[in-house]
Amino acid sequence: MGAAHSASAEVRELEGKTGFSSDQIEQLHRRFKQLSGDQPTIRKENFNNVPDLELNPIRSKIVRAFFDNRNLRKGPTGLADEINFEDFLTIMSYFRPIDTTMGEEQVELSRKEKLRFLFHMYDSDSDGRITLEEYRNVVEELLSGNPHIEKESARSIADGAMMEAASVCVGQMEPDQVYEGITFEDFLKVGTRYRWGQGNNRGSPGSVVAEESAEGQLVRNSSSRGLGEAGATCPL
Repeated sequence: MGAAHSASAEVRELEGKTGFSSDQIEQLHRRFKQLSGDQPTIRKENFNNVPDLELNPIRSKIVRAFFDNRNLRKGPTGLADEINFEDFLTIMSYFRPIDTTMGEEQVELSRKEKLRFLFHMYDSDSDGRITLEEYRNVVEELLSGNPHIEKESARSIADGAMMEAASVCVGQMEPDQVYEGITFEDFLKVGTRYRWGQGNNRGSPGSVVAEESAEGQLVRNSSSRGLGEAGATCPL
């Protein structure tokens, strides 16, 4: 009785922290056990045999995101060597669709958390900025599966997007002024601008930044199938 009560209290606590239902938590626990080999923690190598990750162009960034202390809310930098089930749920919660029945403030908070997760995937050195090199790397990886787009073309797209991000966030720059990179505040500005249709046409270099910063892109580019009734879309 005591053990059952304790387990029930633990599930309720996880529901509150992640937004998953008890049924979803149960399904995700089964998936966690499959990935971990029935061990209490998961390490990076446990992701090596996930079929849907093999062909994903940003596979390394997805796996890294599971161990990023920023996403685990354990610190501003660094990577964890392993994660437990609660950590796993924390990361999976970023992939949950936004509940539009929530109040406007909660919806915006949820959207901001998803964008922060995406920002962390791009900001690979955890310095709080997405530099041109980091953004080039992201675009090149995303477009690597397209045989019609060469590496130089991908770099040009990234460069154009970064220039447009600078114009949105900084305005008219002096000839000798250098844009050091996209901060999270810039990331939000660019995403909001294109979300409300204030930017260039879809498909322009500038819209690339916005499309990459939308919460839908987090799901589209980081997944290839869902977890069924678990209600989370992630390539696991």
